[in-house]
Order: sequence, then structure tokens, then C-alpha cells
Amino acid sequence: MNKIEVIREFLGWCSVINIGLGLFSMIFITSLRGPVLRIHSKIFNLDENDLSRGYFQLLGQYKIAIIMLNIVPYLVLRIMY
Repeated sequence: MNKIEVIREFLGWCSVINIGLGLFSMIFITSLRGPVLRIHSKIFNLDENDLSRGYFQLLGQYKIAIIMLNIVPYLVLRIMY
């Protein structure tokens, strides 16, 4: 196997796993929003509105990281080779 093919396959699987983790996190946070907010607000002594904003920001940054670090390099290697 060529090194480029190995890297491309690696990035493809990284993308699949990271997208799966992102979807799991999104589903978990949205479906159990109340209990998760209560637990985290007690643990970190934060307001629930601040936590909601933090969850939204975390998921958004995670999506950007997946796109920039996994999907874009994978697509570039797909186009080049």
C-alpha cells in the first residue's frame, strides 16, 4: 500500500469516528438537557444559561475541528490521488 493511501484511509476513519462522537454528544446533550444542565451547574457552580451557551460553543468548535483537521485533508488527498 502506498503511504498516501494509508494516510487517506486513516483520515477517512478519523472522520467517521469523530462525526460519530459529535453526533452522540449532540444527541446526548439535547435529549438529556435538563439532567445534564443540573449536574454540570452544581459541579461547576455555573448558571444554566452559561452552560447552554458553552455546550453550543463546544459542539460548534468540535464540528469546525472535524472539518478542518479530518475532512478537508481527506478530500484534498482524494482529489490529488
